[in-house]
Amino acid sequence: MPEAVLFDLDGTLADTAPDLGGALNQLLRERGCDPLPMEKLRPHVSSGARGMIGAGLGITPADPGYVDLQQRFLAIYQEALCVGTRLFEGMAEHLDELDAQAIPWGIVTNKSQRFAIPLMEGLGLRQRCVCIVCGDSARRAKPHGHPMQLASAVMGIAASACVYVGDDERDVISGRAVGMRTIVAGWGYLGDGKPPASWGADAIARAPQDILGIAAAKR
Repeated sequence: MPEAVLFDLDGTLADTAPDLGGALNQLLRERGCDPLPMEKLRPHVSSGARGMIGAGLGITPADPGYVDLQQRFLAIYQEALCVGTRLFEGMAEHLDELDAQAIPWGIVTNKSQRFAIPLMEGLGLRQRCVCIVCGDSARRAKPHGHPMQLASAVMGIAASACVYVGDDERDVISGRAVGMRTIVAGWGYLGDGKPPASWGADAIARAPQDILGIAAAKR
């Protein structure tokens, strides 16, 4: 078994699309635009505000006015962080199994601390995880390897003995950069770019309950 398991937050541990999508749709309504269906927004959730604003308004960080839109979107989201957000099916049982086997687990996310920590509290998980490494905790965010190095250091467990589970290619790149085994969360958002099979992960898990079996087999 791995000595520790680390998870991405949005699209891997928790389905945050309802609240992030709700924040975007409120922003759209404020601008006189029609709200968008969740099916259109879900692939972009793992890219955070940039992805959501791009999907909803076709605006990138290079466009004038992006910063104001970003700040308004984040302000709306912060007011309703954990309303519709839930753990993915099977994740609660998987975390219970990790705890039962005394395998420490933690979070490595590009989400800022001001969102990630209250969200983990809202899910009732902050005290159970051994680390929460956020986009503004590390010197550089994923796909750089430093967030994984920081999580490894906090846990006191070598990166090579850890497994990282994520639903975006940058999760795989970040984990592999420090010699960490990587598993794609096949139930996650997965973006709208290259297929997950081409990301270079060690494996793709169809459901959370498959993670430990895959990790043990891939060691």
